[in-house]
Amino acid sequence: MEKSGPLKGIKIVDLTAMVMGPYCTQILADMGADVIKIEPPAGDNTRYVSPGPAPGMCGVFANVNRGKRSIVLDLRAEADIATLRELIKTADVFIHSMRAKAISKLGFGYDDVAALKPDIVYTNCYGYGRRGPDADLPAYDDTIQAECGLPYVQGLLTGKADYVGTIVADKVAGLTAVYATTMGLLHKERTGEGQEVEVSMFETMASFMLVEHADGAMFNPPLGPAHYHRAVVKNRRPYQTKDGQISALVYNDKHWSLFMEAVKPSWESPEFATLQQRAARINTVYGLLADTFLERTTQEWLELLRKLGIPAAPLRTTDELFDNPHLNAVGFFETLDTPYGETRFPGVPTWFSKTPGKVASPAPTLGENTQEVLDEVARSNATSAK
Repeated sequence: MEKSGPLKGIKIVDLTAMVMGPYCTQILADMGADVIKIEPPAGDNTRYVSPGPAPGMCGVFANVNRGKRSIVLDLRAEADIATLRELIKTADVFIHSMRAKAISKLGFGYDDVAALKPDIVYTNCYGYGRRGPDADLPAYDDTIQAECGLPYVQGLLTGKADYVGTIVADKVAGLTAVYATTMGLLHKERTGEGQEVEVSMFETMASFMLVEHADGAMFNPPLGPAHYHRAVVKNRRPYQTKDGQISALVYNDKHWSLFMEAVKPSWESPEFATLQQRAARINTVYGLLADTFLERTTQEWLELLRKLGIPAAPLRTTDELFDNPHLNAVGFFETLDTPYGETRFPGVPTWFSKTPGKVASPAPTLGENTQEVLDEVARSNATSAK
């Protein structure tokens, strides 16, 4: 595969599975890194979680493991443990998603790996940080959503505690692992020094949720509960129109003034004139706006609000994203010919003027690159021995 991007030349040994770790290394692969995915003989379980065009190639796996190379190692076998040790000696990054006790028992804790490659950037992807009492608890997206308060705030908003309809904990933690790993690489580039990095789902999602929801609870004494009022009031929802629904945020004072002037609703009042006044009565404001949005069609509202510069959007399905004019105009999707047919991948969301990333190749079949990688390790050993 032809690699390009700001991480070209970086080699990553990837001992992660499911979504959090693989999503991290998918992004690193898109950015040019050579990601070698270590799989057990049965493969990453995510290969089999939904239907796919070929056995072991479901859509989730195909997306989060694109651009990588797969080798099969049975880490219960001494020969394969020795192979992994030799592979680590050639790497810049070692990343895994096992619990701390399990990875140490295998002989690949940080001290073990650093003894093989002192300048390695070693990234742990955990459910819970290992310095706390929950360090060895198993963790999945649903349980971490529950831990971090997400269903609770959904309950404040809708009246019923629910998960959100995406594996948000896995993905946010994966993105956090991207920046943590690249910061480790930056430090290594500046100093030549490797280090251990820890990214846990619970701490990541606690930080994510408390960006706004810490609110008045941050202060001593607390000035209010730990939730951002505007985000969870009952009337915060898409607006019904004459023929459908629309998302719109008539929020700051400029937008409010333009909306009032153009629409002239009967309930216009000086008590809503400033953002501070509206914030104190935000549920009432959302309810009044909801009544007004029933007066026109979705398209009529979109035309007016976009003319006024007020943020507004139609409600789309995820299927509709594949035909979205904006996404298609910016070249967001990347189509690759794969062994299982033409595949349209959601592409790289960032843009670089000098070192753009790309989807370098489809996800590998199980163990597809085992011999290729072993040959590279052998050549590296032969070169080192000279």
